[in-house]
Amino acid sequence: MSQRKRAVSASQSKTQRRSQVSLDEDDEDANFSQITSSQVQRARENFTPDQIDRKVAEVVQFILIKDQKKIPIRRADISKHVIKEYKAIYTEIINRVCRKFDQVFGLKLVEIDPKIHIYILINKLEPIHGEPVSMRPGNPRTGLLFVILSVIFMKGGVIKENLVWNTLKKLRVDPGEKHDEFGDVKKVVTDEFVRQKYLEYVKIPHTEPVEYEFRWGQRAEKEVSKLKLLEFVGEVCAFLFLLHSPIQLTNLSFTVITNVMKCALINL
Repeated sequence: MSQRKRAVSASQSKTQRRSQVSLDEDDEDANFSQITSSQVQRARENFTPDQIDRKVAEVVQFILIKDQKKIPIRRADISKHVIKEYKAIYTEIINRVCRKFDQVFGLKLVEIDPKIHIYILINKLEPIHGEPVSMRPGNPRTGLLFVILSVIFMKGGVIKENLVWNTLKKLRVDPGEKHDEFGDVKKVVTDEFVRQKYLEYVKIPHTEPVEYEFRWGQRAEKEVSKLKLLEFVGEVCAFLFLLHSPIQLTNLSFTVITNVMKCALINL
């Protein structure tokens, strides 16, 4: 099979998987919408308080495990894998789960897409200076994400794909080459960060050859303070200016840039 045919086949398979997921979600929505008040009352009578407590704990554990990879959690998955026969009291259980995250973990369960019911966990605990804990670039991948979010923000909220790649090249992160820290950079940015809802990767209509653009994703909108990001960018610029040397951003390694970010965030 030629490379072009394999690409077409892979694209068709991905489209079919998305269609199936969409159908499953429609079925799940229909099931939830058909729940009556009498079914809710019967469920409350059928399950003991201890059983409901255990189910709440199971949902909390499920969400925490899913969140380790920062993948948004679908209501359909919670229902299928954890809630099961407790579906009639799903709303009651998820409300208690939200309180548990708030009171015990200092986390907030946020529904970022009410239409298809997708949740993420965000950190409610903020340090003295106010920047979200979850967005501190404490590891290289988070640093990479923060660079991209900063560029998008400074360009008005949307940026063409080639400009992102050119920016990363200046930081010695070439999307066309395997990176020591990130491996396949393009896959990390266009697949991992997109699945995690930090970025949106959107096809630009009526372009030939096809072009794409990046925007902030729903998770980034919830987790990242744009005011703090603006302060952060200013701190980075000030830090570089204070080096008192002709050093240029293009001559710094990505590790150095990430360390500059850490210093800027600490001083916010």
